[in-house]
Amino acid sequence: MSESLNRLVPSPSGRGWGGTVVIIGPAHPLRGGVASYDERLAKALMHHRYETTIYTFSYQYPSFFFPGTTQYSTEPAPAGISIKVKINSVNPFNWIKVGNELKKLHPDIIVVRYWLPFMGPCLGTILRRVKKNNHTKIICIADNIFPHEKRLFDKSFTKYFLKPIDGFITMSEKVLEDLHQFAKEKPAQFVPHPLYDNFGEKITKEEARKKLNINLNDKVILFFGFIRKYKGLDILLNAIKILNNDISSFHLRGLGGIKLLIAGEFYEDEKNYRELINDPEIKDHLILHTHFISDSDVKYYLCAADCVVQPYRNATQSGVTPLAYHFEIPMIVTNVGGLPSLVPDKKVGLIAEPNAESIAEKIKEYFELGEEYFLPQLKEEKKKYSWQRMVEAIVNLT
Repeated sequence: MSESLNRLVPSPSGRGWGGTVVIIGPAHPLRGGVASYDERLAKALMHHRYETTIYTFSYQYPSFFFPGTTQYSTEPAPAGISIKVKINSVNPFNWIKVGNELKKLHPDIIVVRYWLPFMGPCLGTILRRVKKNNHTKIICIADNIFPHEKRLFDKSFTKYFLKPIDGFITMSEKVLEDLHQFAKEKPAQFVPHPLYDNFGEKITKEEARKKLNINLNDKVILFFGFIRKYKGLDILLNAIKILNNDISSFHLRGLGGIKLLIAGEFYEDEKNYRELINDPEIKDHLILHTHFISDSDVKYYLCAADCVVQPYRNATQSGVTPLAYHFEIPMIVTNVGGLPSLVPDKKVGLIAEPNAESIAEKIKEYFELGEEYFLPQLKEEKKKYSWQRMVEAIVNLT
């Protein structure tokens, strides 16, 4: 354990806590990847003996920011984590109230998540109130600085949010570059997204496919997560069409059929994809689970796959990558944003250009090489993505 970690853990006598941390961001009863991350981070901090509380949202998004079916989880609350449902993202009186509460609480560290400029006024106001206690250090974990879908006031909201922050962690080098356009003078560090190891342990392909009613003999590639334009599902569907028209690709070394398992809820109008999905040339090669995937079911989808494909048009980092690492599933990712640096080419997976032709070629190449080609190096690379590294980065920045 590093010197900085030691200075905030309990004394050898075991009396009292050496440090308190508040995480500000989504958590149960909210659902989604950011919420899962915050809950897992809380456990990592608690493992290192930090007294940790999450302040989450009582009201997170207006409906026009959330095209899914619901913002709320049907899963039970995570055991052993203190979660306070406090923050209303659109009520300035609430921001002042929560800010004053946290100022009085006097935590040693606040870790605040920033993933959308819409949250800038709310979080920026809360943190300005906290800073008045002249004690709390505020560390931001920035998922994005520039959003995937740009809106008016993005830059001004982001600038407002950044001012009270003492230090930054980004989970891709691309976001670190973006951050430097706004906050060159403040300390910042790139730390890769730790493993999503809170969705259970790896299970056999046989068990996973039995659960999802998928033929054990099929070659299954997985598109996982919310379906949004920047994630390029339409590009992947066109790649499947190319593969289907190249008859030989379905019989490489006796492979038989290739199936695309689509697992995730539409976060834009489904009709944008309906024509492609219903195309008779590829319809039989698709397995559609286009609904929200609950935490307890995540392992079945990852473990049923031979390969995870991320056909993104643009990206900073992706929560799907640490999921694939945890369940030891090789990946095909596009050469955009921070994805290539997280998936070393021909070691952990393959790098494609963000077009259907290139992705089709890489899918063929993947099955020609075979899963066993990638697994030893994937298991070695996986060791880099620890939660202790994230905890150490947070404390070192204070």
